[in-house]
Amino acid sequence: MATSAVTKKALRASMLKTLRSLPESHVTAQSLQITSHLFNSTFFKESKSVSCYLSMPGEVDTSSIVLSVLRSGKKLFVPKVDGGKMYMVRLYGEEDYRTLRSGVWGIKEPAWEWESRRRESATDPDSSGLDLVLMPGVAFDRGFSRIGYGKGYYDTFLANYVNLTPPKEPRKPLLAALSLKEQLLDAGQVPLEMHDVKLDLIICPDGVSTSPS
Repeated sequence: MATSAVTKKALRASMLKTLRSLPESHVTAQSLQITSHLFNSTFFKESKSVSCYLSMPGEVDTSSIVLSVLRSGKKLFVPKVDGGKMYMVRLYGEEDYRTLRSGVWGIKEPAWEWESRRRESATDPDSSGLDLVLMPGVAFDRGFSRIGYGKGYYDTFLANYVNLTPPKEPRKPLLAALSLKEQLLDAGQVPLEMHDVKLDLIICPDGVSTSPS
């Protein structure tokens, strides 16, 4: 376990250095390809409730995904970090999105209220839950493993999600990574620990890869 943690730390540091060196135009071009693959996918078209991260420099740009989901009539949930925990709370429209303020690490995130009402959370008892979670990360591999930024926010949220939500038919949402070419490694190169959640899908500039499990 300790060896895996050390290996993950080294891989995270190496990949972050690589990502910081990428020209903005390079990231933008790949983001457009990834977004196109997502929009053309059946799983995206059929999803009614989507969680999507709000991107920061060096990540796949999600701004067009956010706007598309908001305009489509699907529910959109985005991360909010509070008290060391991550929650998925709903955005209600383009004005809501445009007026977001920067939160942890300068990433835009919503306040708990919008227009004097508490926002819907994906874990609320009356929430319909999530169909699709679009996940950020530092590195991914073709074995559908993922390394995040080291805080464990997504692993913790997803581990608790099924227990916290009471839908009539409990289900795990599809977990999809948005990956630049430089982030996608061969299978087995991303070390796994007991708490790490495996991905269902990886969307990269070359297309969509689906986990056989």
